[in-house]
Amino acid sequence: MIESVEFKKGQVVDKIDILDTGEKGFGVGKKDGYVFFVEDTVPGDQVTAQIFKKKSGYAEAKLVSIDVPSQIRTTPPCQHFDYCGGCVWQNIKYEAQLDLKEQRVKSVMKKIAQEDESKSIPILGSPAHFEYRNKMDYAFCNKAYITSNSFDKKTAKYTPALGFHVSGVFDKVLPIEHCYLQSGIGNEIRNFVGQFCTENNISYYDFREHTGLMRNLVIRNTSINELMVTIVFGYEDDFNMQLMELVKKEFPQITSLLYVINTKVNDALYDQTFIPYNGNNYLMEEVNGIKYKFGPRSFFQTNLIQVGNLFKVAIDMADIQPDEVVYDLYTGVGTLALQAAKKAKSVIGIELIEEAISYAKENAELNQLNNTQFFSGDMRKILTSDFVKQHGRPDVIITDPARAGMDTPVIDVILEAEPNRIVYISCNPATQARDIALLKAKYTVVKYQPVDMFPHTYHIENIALLVKTPKSEISENN
Repeated sequence: MIESVEFKKGQVVDKIDILDTGEKGFGVGKKDGYVFFVEDTVPGDQVTAQIFKKKSGYAEAKLVSIDVPSQIRTTPPCQHFDYCGGCVWQNIKYEAQLDLKEQRVKSVMKKIAQEDESKSIPILGSPAHFEYRNKMDYAFCNKAYITSNSFDKKTAKYTPALGFHVSGVFDKVLPIEHCYLQSGIGNEIRNFVGQFCTENNISYYDFREHTGLMRNLVIRNTSINELMVTIVFGYEDDFNMQLMELVKKEFPQITSLLYVINTKVNDALYDQTFIPYNGNNYLMEEVNGIKYKFGPRSFFQTNLIQVGNLFKVAIDMADIQPDEVVYDLYTGVGTLALQAAKKAKSVIGIELIEEAISYAKENAELNQLNNTQFFSGDMRKILTSDFVKQHGRPDVIITDPARAGMDTPVIDVILEAEPNRIVYISCNPATQARDIALLKAKYTVVKYQPVDMFPHTYHIENIALLVKTPKSEISENN
């Protein structure tokens, strides 16, 4: 038995073996029975690190040196990798990323839902590892995050920056020259806007004083070459329309050019007015033969190249028959509901956001799918026993909740309704496994498949199929 060693804050520790991955770019290592979370490390590394935070049984540490590099390491192509924190796994070979994600899903399904690994279908990798994101949100800030070139030591003044917030630093932004996650036009637009504002000495937002004209730049694109650009200003100014007109002329491929005047102290835009300057106030997308219309507030699956595969896996698992009723919970703009409507007798979609439901209804008409109904409101208040009695018991439920998972009252109604099959899609396997453990009161997990929607990050999507357990087996288990 290894005797536990006492480590101290500030201590430099060598020969830490990194065995696993944690969130936010931390590798999980061990030495002498003690657990270390070391940033910028990958499984297989042996490193030296300095402890900056110590807790009972574990410590967080900054990397000092990689003494024995892992075989799954690779050189990140992005010049911002060391500071950005967005693609924290760019230093891991893509095949190894997939393996780590698959193992993590298996681990939480086994630990939380008590599910056997044999039910796991091999992970579905993304066809594209870069330029896959359909939305990027950049922040303007009057203080650039300090790197070797962003701080003028002679004048001791910060330079302004247009880019991303660095994890743990709310009042500074890392200036971005090239982001590999969105298509090249996004980089061109961002750099053009940033350069023009800097050349004209336009004020960038101060996150402490809440002053400054330029606040955010949001760029969205679709697989059918539609492009939405939203510029967020802190207040009304003559410069605003000058910039909008310039962007319009410089980038005629923009199909939807909008702006927002945000006078609040936070950057949330869900409650703001999006003002059309040129083109449409919406985007169009097409996935697996279904057309979708959605607005600047609407959520749509991030990976525009992989989304069709995600939908196909989910619909295939659902095995929808022509005489069946399908409920699509957390339907958004009707994304999966409309995919299901091609096969089902009828589909009911439920979503909190009223604007999203408006688009869902419009999308049903656009695709000539008249076997759908959509309802807006809190899932706990809409999906009740009375709702099921009124609209008919679902044969299939498809559910794709937010990261927090489903509320217990929603699970209770699902258990009471007893659909034949449940397809549960989640971007958080831990809360999904928690909910599945509750659903197992009446359901059996048949299979589950991770789908990588977020290359170079630790995030992973997982789809699970549950079928109603025969009552005889439930009685035996009880």
